[in-house]
Amino acid sequence: MIKAGIVGGAGYTAGELIRILKDHTHVEIDFVYSTSNAGNEISEIHQDLEGDFDMKFTGEINPEVDVLFLCLGHGNSKKFLMENSFSAATKIIDLSNDFRLEKDRVFEGKEFVYGLPELNIEAVRSADYVANPGCFATAIQMAILPLADKNLLSDDIHVNATTGATGAGTSLSKTTHFTWRDNNFSSYKVFTHQHLGEIGQSIRQLQNNFDDEVIFIPNRGDFSRGIYASVYTKFEGSLEDAKRIFKDFYQDAAFTFVSDREIFLKQVVNTNKCLIHLHQHKGKLLITSVIDNLLKGASGQAVQNMNLMLGLNEKSGLNLKANYF
Repeated sequence: MIKAGIVGGAGYTAGELIRILKDHTHVEIDFVYSTSNAGNEISEIHQDLEGDFDMKFTGEINPEVDVLFLCLGHGNSKKFLMENSFSAATKIIDLSNDFRLEKDRVFEGKEFVYGLPELNIEAVRSADYVANPGCFATAIQMAILPLADKNLLSDDIHVNATTGATGAGTSLSKTTHFTWRDNNFSSYKVFTHQHLGEIGQSIRQLQNNFDDEVIFIPNRGDFSRGIYASVYTKFEGSLEDAKRIFKDFYQDAAFTFVSDREIFLKQVVNTNKCLIHLHQHKGKLLITSVIDNLLKGASGQAVQNMNLMLGLNEKSGLNLKANYF
């Protein structure tokens, strides 16, 4: 059995990792580290695990685990790794943004691979360290990369995307309070969201002459989980051309599918899937992309990367059913 450690165990992403890994055929959870909850039952925090998972949070680590998941706040993963040592054989998957950009990728002589399997699957297979993509970044890149792969991005890319409340994490703030979020809708970090860096980086990995803008308006929705992204840009081909490009690009993808029907969030919530739909209008291509922000946008994709890194079936532990009703 593969021994897994989880650091930052009290948050949403750690909770999702526990739910996936506790039933994973090839994985045993060795420890769940949390300084603020050490000694407490994990089911006290992740209460849906009551009766299913009887481990306690710990304030100690096992440096010999086979795989380590870092579910820490942005800026804290690098600090944690500088303060704690692990076996040279330990695979590390970081769910923060600490190592996603090229300028931050090398840590103590090892390079973090950007863990978007649809873009870097072979690099992930051979990686020791992986930087898991951001949730918005995942949904948006899925809508853009097939065009970049064919060198077809020739204008600004406009993005309007809405995320559920879990995208803000467990820490309380004015905009996560129920009375503020319920029956409400708002934008934030317009034009400046932190995921723009990794999106632009991936576009240029495929189309290095891209010098237009990705104009991104992120929104807060009044639902718990999921991302609905609408992306449009100039496109001179036909709708059938676009469908062929996208379906060819994702033909071997384990979890990304191009639908001929309009798509909606309930198709993907509680799954590791990304669904894409295309629509053309007056020289513009509209690409709609939907994911679960906590799964394909975080913990599910982290397990997908783990499976690839350890030579397992890419879908192991991730055959999840959507909460359709």
